[in-house]
Amino acid sequence: MNQFFDVPAGGRRRLAAVCAAVLLLAAVATEGADTGSVPLAAAWTVSGGLVLAAVTVRRDRLGPAAAAGICASCLVTLVNSQVAARPEVTFGMVEACALLLVVVRTVRLRPPLRAVALAGGALAALTVLVLRLTPEELSATAPLVVPALWFAFALAAVLGLYLRLLDRYRAQQHEAGLQAQRLDYARELHDFVGHHVTAIIAQTKAVRFATAAGRPPGPEELDGMLAAIEEAGSQAMQSMRGMVAVLRSPDGTAPTAEPGGLGDLRALTARFAAAGPATTLTLDPRLAAGGLPPGIATTVHHVVRESLTNVRKHAGRATAVTVDVRLDGDTAHPVVQVSVTDDGPDAAGPAARSTTEGDGPARGPRAARSGYGLVGLSERAAMVGGTVTAQARPGVGWSVEARIPLPGPLPAPTGEPAPVTLDA
Repeated sequence: MNQFFDVPAGGRRRLAAVCAAVLLLAAVATEGADTGSVPLAAAWTVSGGLVLAAVTVRRDRLGPAAAAGICASCLVTLVNSQVAARPEVTFGMVEACALLLVVVRTVRLRPPLRAVALAGGALAALTVLVLRLTPEELSATAPLVVPALWFAFALAAVLGLYLRLLDRYRAQQHEAGLQAQRLDYARELHDFVGHHVTAIIAQTKAVRFATAAGRPPGPEELDGMLAAIEEAGSQAMQSMRGMVAVLRSPDGTAPTAEPGGLGDLRALTARFAAAGPATTLTLDPRLAAGGLPPGIATTVHHVVRESLTNVRKHAGRATAVTVDVRLDGDTAHPVVQVSVTDDGPDAAGPAARSTTEGDGPARGPRAARSGYGLVGLSERAAMVGGTVTAQARPGVGWSVEARIPLPGPLPAPTGEPAPVTLDA
Protein backbone atom coordinates (compact mmCIF):
# COMPACT_ATOMS: atom_id res chain seq x y z
CA MET A 1 0.00 0.00 0.00
CA ASN A 2 2.84 2.40 0.82
CA GLN A 3 4.45 1.65 -2.54
CA PHE A 4 1.17 2.54 -4.28
CA PHE A 5 1.20 6.05 -2.82
CA ASP A 6 4.97 6.49 -3.29
CA VAL A 7 4.51 8.64 -6.43
CA PRO A 8 6.70 11.62 -7.43
CA ALA A 9 5.24 15.11 -7.08
CA GLY A 10 4.71 15.50 -10.83
CA GLY A 11 2.96 12.14 -11.01
CA ARG A 12 0.69 13.05 -8.10
CA ARG A 13 -0.32 16.27 -9.84
CA ARG A 14 -1.14 14.44 -13.05
CA LEU A 15 -3.08 11.82 -11.12
CA ALA A 16 -5.07 14.53 -9.31
CA ALA A 17 -5.80 16.25 -12.63
CA VAL A 18 -7.07 13.01 -14.17
CA CYS A 19 -9.28 12.32 -11.16
CA ALA A 20 -10.72 15.87 -11.28
CA ALA A 21 -11.39 15.55 -15.01
CA VAL A 22 -13.18 12.23 -14.51
CA LEU A 23 -15.32 13.67 -11.71
CA LEU A 24 -16.27 16.76 -13.75
CA LEU A 25 -17.14 14.67 -16.80
CA ALA A 26 -19.21 12.42 -14.58
CA ALA A 27 -21.05 15.48 -13.24
CA VAL A 28 -21.72 16.70 -16.79
CA ALA A 29 -22.96 13.24 -17.82
CA THR A 30 -25.20 13.13 -14.75
CA GLU A 31 -26.76 16.45 -15.69
CA GLY A 32 -27.26 15.18 -19.26
CA ALA A 33 -28.95 12.05 -17.94
CA ASP A 34 -31.61 14.30 -16.39
CA THR A 35 -33.02 14.76 -19.90
CA GLY A 36 -34.05 11.12 -20.02
CA SER A 37 -32.56 10.74 -23.51
CA VAL A 38 -29.37 8.87 -24.22
CA PRO A 39 -28.46 10.91 -27.35
CA LEU A 40 -29.04 14.18 -25.48
CA ALA A 41 -27.06 12.93 -22.50
CA ALA A 42 -24.17 12.09 -24.85
CA ALA A 43 -24.45 15.53 -26.51
CA TRP A 44 -24.40 17.25 -23.10
CA THR A 45 -21.32 15.24 -22.13
CA VAL A 46 -19.52 16.15 -25.36
CA SER A 47 -20.30 19.87 -25.16
CA GLY A 48 -19.46 20.02 -21.44
CA GLY A 49 -16.25 18.09 -22.04
CA LEU A 50 -15.18 20.49 -24.79
CA VAL A 51 -15.80 23.51 -22.57
CA LEU A 52 -13.89 21.87 -19.71
CA ALA A 53 -11.05 21.09 -22.13
CA ALA A 54 -10.84 24.81 -22.98
CA VAL A 55 -10.22 25.49 -19.28
CA THR A 56 -7.27 23.10 -19.09
CA VAL A 57 -5.54 23.22 -22.49
CA ARG A 58 -2.24 24.98 -23.05
CA ARG A 59 -2.15 28.67 -23.81
CA ASP A 60 -1.35 28.25 -27.49
CA ARG A 61 -4.41 25.98 -27.96
CA LEU A 62 -6.86 28.06 -25.92
CA GLY A 63 -8.42 29.89 -28.86
CA PRO A 64 -9.51 26.86 -30.93
CA ALA A 65 -10.54 24.89 -27.83
CA ALA A 66 -12.64 27.77 -26.47
CA ALA A 67 -14.29 28.36 -29.84
CA ALA A 68 -15.09 24.65 -30.19
CA GLY A 69 -16.55 24.46 -26.69
CA ILE A 70 -18.70 27.59 -27.13
CA CYS A 71 -20.01 26.43 -30.51
CA ALA A 72 -20.76 22.96 -29.16
CA SER A 73 -22.64 24.42 -26.18
CA CYS A 74 -24.78 26.67 -28.39
CA LEU A 75 -25.47 23.80 -30.80
CA VAL A 76 -26.55 21.43 -28.02
CA THR A 77 -28.81 24.14 -26.56
CA LEU A 78 -30.41 24.69 -29.98
CA VAL A 79 -31.03 20.98 -30.48
CA ASN A 80 -32.30 20.52 -26.94
CA SER A 81 -34.80 23.36 -27.36
CA GLN A 82 -36.30 21.66 -30.43
CA VAL A 83 -36.98 18.23 -28.90
CA ALA A 84 -39.47 17.09 -26.32
CA ALA A 85 -36.89 15.59 -23.94
CA ARG A 86 -35.94 18.27 -21.43
CA PRO A 87 -34.13 18.22 -18.07
CA GLU A 88 -36.32 18.64 -15.03
CA VAL A 89 -33.74 19.85 -12.49
CA THR A 90 -30.71 21.48 -14.16
CA PHE A 91 -29.83 23.33 -17.33
CA GLY A 92 -26.11 22.49 -17.08
CA MET A 93 -24.57 24.19 -14.07
CA VAL A 94 -21.17 22.54 -14.51
CA GLU A 95 -21.05 23.66 -18.13
CA ALA A 96 -22.06 27.19 -17.09
CA CYS A 97 -19.24 27.36 -14.53
CA ALA A 98 -16.82 26.06 -17.16
CA LEU A 99 -17.95 28.79 -19.58
CA LEU A 100 -17.25 31.41 -16.91
CA LEU A 101 -13.75 30.01 -16.43
CA VAL A 102 -13.25 30.13 -20.20
CA VAL A 103 -14.14 33.84 -20.05
CA VAL A 104 -11.50 34.38 -17.36
CA ARG A 105 -8.81 32.56 -19.36
CA THR A 106 -9.58 34.20 -22.70
CA VAL A 107 -9.66 37.72 -21.24
CA ARG A 108 -6.40 37.01 -19.44
CA LEU A 109 -4.43 35.23 -22.15
CA ARG A 110 -5.76 36.05 -25.60
CA PRO A 111 -5.17 39.24 -27.66
CA PRO A 112 -7.81 41.92 -27.07
CA LEU A 113 -9.89 41.41 -30.25
CA ARG A 114 -9.92 37.62 -29.95
CA ALA A 115 -10.64 37.85 -26.24
CA VAL A 116 -13.66 40.09 -26.92
CA ALA A 117 -14.96 37.71 -29.61
CA LEU A 118 -14.58 34.60 -27.45
CA ALA A 119 -15.99 36.31 -24.36
CA GLY A 120 -18.98 37.52 -26.39
CA GLY A 121 -19.57 33.99 -27.64
CA ALA A 122 -19.37 32.65 -24.09
CA LEU A 123 -21.90 35.27 -22.96
CA ALA A 124 -24.28 34.19 -25.72
CA ALA A 125 -23.84 30.53 -24.74
CA LEU A 126 -24.53 31.39 -21.09
CA THR A 127 -27.62 33.42 -21.98
CA VAL A 128 -29.28 30.70 -24.10
CA LEU A 129 -28.24 27.90 -21.76
CA VAL A 130 -31.53 28.17 -19.87
CA LEU A 131 -33.44 27.27 -23.05
CA ARG A 132 -32.64 23.64 -22.25
CA LEU A 133 -35.25 23.73 -19.47
CA THR A 134 -38.91 22.87 -19.91
CA PRO A 135 -41.20 25.80 -20.76
CA GLU A 136 -42.65 25.76 -17.24
CA GLU A 137 -39.23 25.79 -15.57
CA LEU A 138 -37.95 28.36 -18.07
CA SER A 139 -40.68 30.89 -17.30
CA ALA A 140 -40.08 30.47 -13.57
CA THR A 141 -36.28 30.54 -13.47
CA ALA A 142 -35.19 32.65 -16.46
CA PRO A 143 -35.93 36.06 -14.81
CA LEU A 144 -33.62 35.09 -11.96
CA VAL A 145 -31.00 32.89 -13.62
CA VAL A 146 -30.20 35.02 -16.67
CA PRO A 147 -29.32 38.21 -14.69
CA ALA A 148 -27.30 36.06 -12.29
CA LEU A 149 -25.36 34.58 -15.21
CA TRP A 150 -24.75 38.05 -16.65
CA PHE A 151 -23.49 39.28 -13.29
CA ALA A 152 -21.21 36.23 -13.02
CA PHE A 153 -19.96 36.94 -16.55
CA ALA A 154 -19.11 40.53 -15.53
CA LEU A 155 -17.20 39.27 -12.50
CA ALA A 156 -15.34 36.73 -14.65
CA ALA A 157 -14.39 39.44 -17.17
CA VAL A 158 -13.15 41.73 -14.40
CA LEU A 159 -11.14 38.88 -12.88
CA GLY A 160 -9.61 38.13 -16.27
CA LEU A 161 -8.68 41.79 -16.76
CA TYR A 162 -7.13 41.92 -13.30
CA LEU A 163 -5.07 38.80 -13.98
CA ARG A 164 -4.06 40.20 -17.38
CA LEU A 165 -2.82 43.43 -15.79
CA LEU A 166 -1.08 41.45 -13.05
CA ASP A 167 0.71 39.32 -15.65
CA ARG A 168 1.80 42.44 -17.51
CA TYR A 169 3.08 44.01 -14.29
CA ARG A 170 5.00 40.85 -13.41
CA ALA A 171 6.48 40.71 -16.89
CA GLN A 172 7.61 44.33 -16.62
CA GLN A 173 9.08 43.69 -13.19
CA HIS A 174 10.87 40.62 -14.51
CA GLU A 175 12.27 42.54 -17.47
CA ALA A 176 13.36 45.39 -15.20
CA GLY A 177 15.08 42.87 -12.94
CA LEU A 178 16.84 41.28 -15.91
CA GLN A 179 17.96 44.69 -17.16
CA ALA A 180 19.31 45.62 -13.73
CA GLN A 181 21.08 42.26 -13.59
CA ARG A 182 22.61 42.84 -17.02
CA LEU A 183 23.87 46.27 -15.96
CA ASP A 184 25.29 44.84 -12.74
CA TYR A 185 27.06 42.07 -14.63
CA ALA A 186 28.39 44.62 -17.13
CA ARG A 187 29.82 46.69 -14.27
CA GLU A 188 31.34 43.62 -12.68
CA LEU A 189 32.90 42.54 -15.98
CA HIS A 190 34.30 46.02 -16.55
CA ASP A 191 35.72 46.19 -13.03
CA PHE A 192 37.12 42.68 -12.82
CA VAL A 193 38.62 42.24 -16.28
CA GLY A 194 39.33 45.86 -17.24
CA HIS A 195 41.65 46.38 -14.28
CA HIS A 196 43.88 43.44 -15.18
CA VAL A 197 43.79 44.00 -18.94
CA THR A 198 44.81 47.62 -18.38
CA ALA A 199 47.81 46.37 -16.40
CA ILE A 200 48.79 44.09 -19.29
CA ILE A 201 48.53 46.96 -21.78
CA ALA A 202 50.54 49.35 -19.59
CA GLN A 203 53.36 46.87 -19.06
CA THR A 204 53.47 45.96 -22.74
CA LYS A 205 53.68 49.65 -23.65
CA ALA A 206 56.55 50.07 -21.20
CA VAL A 207 58.52 47.30 -22.91
CA ARG A 208 57.86 48.75 -26.36
CA PHE A 209 58.74 52.29 -25.23
CA ALA A 210 62.02 51.18 -23.69
CA THR A 211 62.92 49.19 -26.80
CA ALA A 212 62.02 52.05 -29.16
CA ALA A 213 64.17 54.42 -27.06
CA GLY A 214 67.21 52.21 -27.62
CA ARG A 215 67.24 50.83 -24.07
CA PRO A 216 65.81 47.33 -24.43
CA PRO A 217 65.38 45.54 -21.10
CA GLY A 218 67.88 42.90 -20.11
CA PRO A 219 66.98 39.22 -19.83
CA GLU A 220 66.21 39.40 -16.11
CA GLU A 221 64.25 42.63 -16.40
CA LEU A 222 62.35 41.31 -19.42
CA ASP A 223 61.58 38.10 -17.56
CA GLY A 224 60.18 40.12 -14.67
CA MET A 225 58.01 42.18 -17.00
CA LEU A 226 56.72 39.06 -18.74
CA ALA A 227 56.02 37.46 -15.37
CA ALA A 228 53.99 40.51 -14.36
CA ILE A 229 52.06 40.35 -17.63
CA GLU A 230 51.47 36.65 -17.09
CA GLU A 231 50.20 37.29 -13.57
CA ALA A 232 47.83 40.03 -14.76
CA GLY A 233 46.53 37.76 -17.52
CA SER A 234 46.00 34.94 -15.05
CA GLN A 235 44.06 37.23 -12.72
CA ALA A 236 41.95 38.44 -15.65
CA MET A 237 41.12 34.83 -16.54
CA GLN A 238 40.19 34.07 -12.92
CA SER A 239 37.90 37.10 -12.86
CA MET A 240 36.35 36.05 -16.15
CA ARG A 241 35.74 32.52 -14.88
CA GLY A 242 34.12 33.90 -11.74
CA MET A 243 31.84 36.11 -13.83
CA VAL A 244 30.89 33.21 -16.09
CA ALA A 245 30.17 31.10 -13.01
CA VAL A 246 27.72 33.76 -11.83
CA LEU A 247 26.05 33.90 -15.25
CA ARG A 248 25.73 30.11 -15.45
CA SER A 249 24.47 29.69 -11.91
CA PRO A 250 20.64 29.23 -11.87
CA ASP A 251 20.17 31.53 -8.87
CA GLY A 252 23.05 33.89 -9.71
CA THR A 253 24.77 33.28 -6.37
CA ALA A 254 27.97 31.60 -7.50
CA PRO A 255 31.05 33.15 -5.88
CA THR A 256 33.14 35.50 -7.96
CA ALA A 257 36.87 35.32 -8.28
CA GLU A 258 37.53 38.44 -6.20
CA PRO A 259 36.00 39.08 -2.78
CA GLY A 260 36.18 42.86 -3.16
CA GLY A 261 36.34 43.92 0.49
CA LEU A 262 38.48 46.37 2.45
CA GLY A 263 40.86 43.57 3.37
CA ASP A 264 41.98 43.41 -0.27
CA LEU A 265 42.94 47.08 -0.58
CA ARG A 266 46.55 46.46 0.50
CA ALA A 267 46.97 43.67 -2.07
CA LEU A 268 45.24 45.80 -4.73
CA THR A 269 47.49 48.82 -4.18
CA ALA A 270 50.57 46.57 -3.95
CA ARG A 271 49.81 45.02 -7.35
CA PHE A 272 49.24 48.47 -8.80
CA ALA A 273 52.49 49.84 -7.35
CA ALA A 274 54.43 46.86 -8.70
CA ALA A 275 53.76 48.03 -12.27
CA GLY A 276 53.10 51.72 -11.76
CA PRO A 277 53.91 54.79 -9.69
CA ALA A 278 54.57 54.75 -5.95
CA THR A 279 51.28 54.32 -4.09
CA THR A 280 50.40 55.38 -0.56
CA LEU A 281 47.46 53.70 1.14
CA THR A 282 45.94 55.30 4.23
CA LEU A 283 43.29 53.16 5.87
CA ASP A 284 41.40 54.21 8.98
CA PRO A 285 42.03 51.55 11.69
CA ARG A 286 38.33 51.46 12.52
CA LEU A 287 37.62 50.44 8.95
CA ALA A 288 40.57 48.06 8.78
CA ALA A 289 39.10 46.19 11.74
CA GLY A 290 36.01 45.37 9.68
CA GLY A 291 32.39 45.91 10.60
CA LEU A 292 31.28 47.64 7.39
CA PRO A 293 28.20 46.26 5.63
CA PRO A 294 29.25 44.04 2.69
CA GLY A 295 27.66 46.31 0.09
CA ILE A 296 29.50 49.40 1.34
CA ALA A 297 32.84 47.56 1.68
CA THR A 298 32.50 46.24 -1.87
CA THR A 299 31.65 49.71 -3.16
CA VAL A 300 34.75 51.18 -1.52
CA HIS A 301 36.88 48.47 -3.11
CA HIS A 302 35.36 49.16 -6.53
CA VAL A 303 35.98 52.89 -6.20
CA VAL A 304 39.66 52.34 -5.42
CA ARG A 305 40.13 49.75 -8.15
CA GLU A 306 38.43 51.77 -10.89
CA SER A 307 40.34 54.90 -9.86
CA LEU A 308 43.68 53.07 -10.04
CA THR A 309 42.69 51.61 -13.40
CA ASN A 310 41.99 55.11 -14.73
CA VAL A 311 45.35 56.32 -13.41
CA ARG A 312 47.06 53.53 -15.32
CA LYS A 313 45.08 54.34 -18.46
CA HIS A 314 45.19 58.13 -18.54
CA ALA A 315 47.97 59.32 -16.22
CA GLY A 316 51.04 57.62 -17.62
CA ARG A 317 53.31 60.43 -16.35
CA ALA A 318 52.06 60.21 -12.76
CA THR A 319 54.80 59.52 -10.21
CA ALA A 320 52.74 59.20 -7.03
CA VAL A 321 49.24 58.03 -6.17
CA THR A 322 47.54 58.51 -2.81
CA VAL A 323 44.68 56.30 -1.65
CA ASP A 324 42.94 57.50 1.49
CA VAL A 325 40.02 55.63 3.10
CA ARG A 326 38.79 57.06 6.39
CA LEU A 327 35.72 57.86 8.44
CA ASP A 328 34.26 61.35 8.32
CA GLY A 329 31.32 63.10 9.94
CA ASP A 330 30.11 62.85 13.51
CA THR A 331 29.89 59.67 15.56
CA ALA A 332 26.14 59.30 15.16
CA HIS A 333 26.20 59.74 11.37
CA PRO A 334 29.59 58.51 10.09
CA VAL A 335 30.52 58.65 6.43
CA VAL A 336 33.17 56.58 4.66
CA GLN A 337 35.29 58.97 2.60
CA VAL A 338 37.40 57.49 -0.18
CA SER A 339 39.95 59.63 -2.04
CA VAL A 340 42.29 58.52 -4.84
CA THR A 341 44.62 61.29 -6.09
CA ASP A 342 47.45 61.20 -8.61
CA ASP A 343 49.98 63.85 -9.63
CA GLY A 344 49.70 63.19 -13.35
CA PRO A 345 49.53 66.44 -15.38
CA ASP A 346 46.23 66.89 -17.21
CA ALA A 347 46.52 68.13 -20.79
CA ALA A 348 43.56 70.44 -20.41
CA GLY A 349 44.66 72.01 -17.13
CA PRO A 350 41.96 73.77 -15.11
CA ALA A 351 39.54 73.63 -18.02
CA ALA A 352 39.18 69.92 -17.50
CA ARG A 353 37.61 70.40 -14.11
CA SER A 354 34.34 68.48 -13.84
CA THR A 355 32.25 66.94 -11.15
CA THR A 356 30.17 63.79 -10.98
CA GLU A 357 27.64 63.27 -8.23
CA GLY A 358 24.97 60.62 -7.80
CA ASP A 359 24.16 59.04 -11.14
CA GLY A 360 25.37 61.62 -13.66
CA PRO A 361 28.39 61.01 -15.91
CA ALA A 362 31.57 62.99 -15.43
CA ARG A 363 32.66 65.43 -18.12
CA GLY A 364 36.12 66.48 -19.17
CA PRO A 365 39.01 65.06 -21.19
CA ARG A 366 40.12 62.37 -18.79
CA ALA A 367 36.57 61.60 -17.68
CA ALA A 368 35.49 61.24 -21.28
CA ARG A 369 38.36 58.89 -22.03
CA SER A 370 37.54 56.75 -19.00
CA GLY A 371 34.44 55.37 -20.72
CA TYR A 372 31.82 53.82 -18.48
CA GLY A 373 34.03 53.40 -15.41
CA LEU A 374 33.01 56.60 -13.61
CA VAL A 375 29.39 56.15 -14.67
CA GLY A 376 29.42 52.66 -13.16
CA LEU A 377 31.01 53.98 -9.96
CA SER A 378 28.33 56.66 -9.64
CA GLU A 379 25.58 54.09 -10.13
CA ARG A 380 27.17 51.70 -7.65
CA ALA A 381 27.61 54.44 -5.03
CA ALA A 382 24.04 55.66 -5.54
CA MET A 383 22.77 52.16 -4.75
CA VAL A 384 24.14 52.53 -1.18
CA GLY A 385 23.22 56.20 -0.83
CA GLY A 386 26.63 57.65 -1.69
CA THR A 387 28.09 60.04 -4.25
CA VAL A 388 31.20 60.05 -6.41
CA THR A 389 33.13 63.16 -7.46
CA ALA A 390 35.83 63.13 -10.15
CA GLN A 391 37.72 66.30 -11.04
CA ALA A 392 41.07 67.72 -12.08
CA ARG A 393 42.90 69.78 -9.44
CA PRO A 394 45.49 72.38 -10.49
CA GLY A 395 48.93 71.42 -9.23
CA VAL A 396 47.72 68.05 -7.93
CA GLY A 397 46.52 66.06 -10.90
CA TRP A 398 43.29 64.11 -10.89
CA SER A 399 41.18 63.16 -7.91
CA VAL A 400 38.29 60.76 -7.43
CA GLU A 401 36.38 61.08 -4.18
CA ALA A 402 33.45 59.09 -2.84
CA ARG A 403 31.31 59.72 0.22
CA ILE A 404 29.20 56.80 1.42
CA PRO A 405 27.05 57.23 4.55
CA LEU A 406 26.91 54.37 7.03
CA PRO A 407 23.58 53.08 8.33
CA GLY A 408 24.71 53.40 11.97
CA PRO A 409 27.52 54.59 14.23
CA LEU A 410 30.87 52.81 14.59
CA PRO A 411 33.05 52.53 17.72
CA ALA A 412 35.27 55.46 18.63
CA PRO A 413 38.74 55.49 16.99
CA THR A 414 41.56 53.74 18.82
CA GLY A 415 44.36 55.60 17.04
CA GLU A 416 45.31 57.63 14.04
CA PRO A 417 45.31 55.93 10.67
CA ALA A 418 48.78 54.74 9.75
CA PRO A 419 49.76 55.13 6.08
CA VAL A 420 51.43 52.31 4.22
CA THR A 421 53.67 53.29 1.31
CA LEU A 422 54.03 50.85 -1.55
CA ASP A 423 56.69 51.72 -4.14
CA ALA A 424 56.92 50.40 -7.66
